[in-house]
Amino acid sequence: MTDLHWSAMADETVRLLQGLIRIDTSNPPGNESAAASYIANILHENGITPTVIEMAPGRGNVIGRIKGDGTAAPFLLYSHTDVVPVEREHWTVDPFGGVLQDGYVYGRGALDMKGIGAMQLAVFLAIARRVQAQTCAVPHRDIILAATADEETDTDLGIGPLIAQHPDLLRAEYGISEFGGYSMYAAGKCFYPIQAAEKGTVWMRMRARGKPGHASVPHDDNAVVHLARAIDKLSRARLPMHMSPTARAFITGLADGLGGAHGAGIRAVLGNTEQNGSPLLEHVVRDAGLAAELRAITHNTVTPTGLRAGRKTNVIPSHADAVIDCRTVPGFGAAEMVDELMHALGNEAENMTFEVDSVSPPIEFSTATPLYRTICQTLKRLDPAGIPIPSMLTGATDAKHVAKLGAICYGFSPMRFKQGEHFSDMVHGHNERVSIDSLSWGVRALYEVVSQFTGAA
Repeated sequence: MTDLHWSAMADETVRLLQGLIRIDTSNPPGNESAAASYIANILHENGITPTVIEMAPGRGNVIGRIKGDGTAAPFLLYSHTDVVPVEREHWTVDPFGGVLQDGYVYGRGALDMKGIGAMQLAVFLAIARRVQAQTCAVPHRDIILAATADEETDTDLGIGPLIAQHPDLLRAEYGISEFGGYSMYAAGKCFYPIQAAEKGTVWMRMRARGKPGHASVPHDDNAVVHLARAIDKLSRARLPMHMSPTARAFITGLADGLGGAHGAGIRAVLGNTEQNGSPLLEHVVRDAGLAAELRAITHNTVTPTGLRAGRKTNVIPSHADAVIDCRTVPGFGAAEMVDELMHALGNEAENMTFEVDSVSPPIEFSTATPLYRTICQTLKRLDPAGIPIPSMLTGATDAKHVAKLGAICYGFSPMRFKQGEHFSDMVHGHNERVSIDSLSWGVRALYEVVSQFTGAA
C-alpha cells in the first residue's frame, strides 16, 4: 500500500474513534447497543452483513465476518465497547466529545479500548474492500470482527455468554485484542511487550473473629484489632517468587535488550527464584514502575480494597471483614492463594478465615506460533530498533472467555508512545487520550500483521 493509502487509513481510524467516543457507553449502565449499531451500520455500508445480539436490553454485541477460502481456521479480532465512568469535573475537555487537540484524540476509551477497536475496524474494512475489489487475495482464514459489551464489570452480558450461547460465531484458532504491542521504554531502549499471558483473579473476604462485648471494657480478643494486624502483616509480607515461562521470557528479553551491567543484574534474578529473588530484583531495577511490574508478574499479590466491621460504636463486634483483591500467576488458583496468605499471616492466621467470592483463572499461551513470529517480524520491520518481548498482563481481559473455545490469544494493540508517556498511567485516567501518530503507526502495524497472517496480503 502507498503512503497515501496509509494516510487515508489513519484518517479513517481517527474518525471511527471519534464516533465511538461520542457514544457514552460508561459501564454501568453500558448502553453498548448504541455502539453496536454504529459499527453494524458501517459494516452494512461496506457490504458486510453484521450479526447483532443483545444479552439484555441495551447491552449489544456486534460480529462481522470476511469469508476466507477455508484452507486455515478462522482468525478473531475482538474488542469491547464499554468504558469505565468518568469524573467530568476533572476533565479539561468533554470526555465524550472525541475532541482533537494538540495532535491527540481525547475521550473516555481512547486507549481502553475504543482506540484499539477503531484500529481493528479500520483494518477489517480495508481488507474487506480489497477482497471485494479483488486487489488482494481471498484470505486463507475467515477474519472475524467482534465488538462486545460488558468487559469493564464482567457481569455476564458480553463475550462470555456470547461464546457460551453462540460459539460458532466466534470460534477461531487465533485471536488478538488489547494490552500488548505498545512501546515501553527502559534505560533508553524501546521494547514492545506482546501479551502472551495474564494473571488470574481471586476476590475474597478475609474474616477475623473475636470475642464480642461492650466497648467500655477493652480486651485482647478484638476482631477489629485482629483484622488490622493481619492487613498490616500482609502488606509487609514477601510472598514467594513464581517464575512462569512468560515471566522468564520477559525478564530474559529485557536483560538481553538492555545488556551491560543492568541487563546482567536483571538476569541474575532468574537464578535466585529458589531463594526468592525479590530483594535482588528491587535492587537492580532502577525504574520504580518497571520494578513494580516485574514483581507483580513473578508473585501472587494481595491488595486490601475494603473494610467492614461493627454496627454500633459501643459494641465490640464478633467479626470484622476485609475485601481483598488477589492476582495469581499461571499455575495457581484460589486454594493455593489462600495457603500462601495463611502462611504469610503466621500466628495471626489463628483468627482468620477466607471466603472466596469469585475466581478467574490465569491463562498463558505459547509464543512458538506463526502468529507470534509474524507480530515480531512486523514490529522489527516498522521499528528496527524496537525489541519485541513476551509479556504477562497483571489484570484481566476477555481473553479468559475466548480461550475457552481453544483459541490462542495475544494482546496486540500496537501503539508507539513518546518517551515519558506510559500506557498504564493514561488508561482509565482523567483526560484519557491517544496521539494521532500512535493510531497511524498502530493501524499500519495491525494491518500488516492481519493481512500477512491471514493470507490477504
